[in-house]
Amino acid sequence: MRARASLATLLAAGLLLPAAASAQQADGERLFRQRCGACHSMEPGQNRAGPHLSGVIGRLAGSIEGARYSAALRESNIVWDSSSLDTFLTAPRQMVPGTQMTVGVSNAAQRAAIITYLEGAGVK
Repeated sequence: MRARASLATLLAAGLLLPAAASAQQADGERLFRQRCGACHSMEPGQNRAGPHLSGVIGRLAGSIEGARYSAALRESNIVWDSSSLDTFLTAPRQMVPGTQMTVGVSNAAQRAAIITYLEGAGVK
């Protein structure tokens, strides 16, 4: 009886994980639009004040053709992943002194949701 109840609990928890991930993705998209969307697009080739962020995971910082970057970011040799994005979004100018990006996201849960969105966005 206990084994059956445990199995049911595990199955229910497993079924909730995709919904939770989907909710975080939606929350991340909303936060991206609110916090990042004025300066960044998710459409390839649509650079604004900052470069587009489609496919940013695994990309070398400062490498989008036609985007405006500071010399500091172009020369940083950062390859964007969840960890480097988390550090950068916490305090851009502490990670890359001289960067033009001034807006940080101090809330860790909001950063995580934005990064989850960036990880999933641009993947077609």
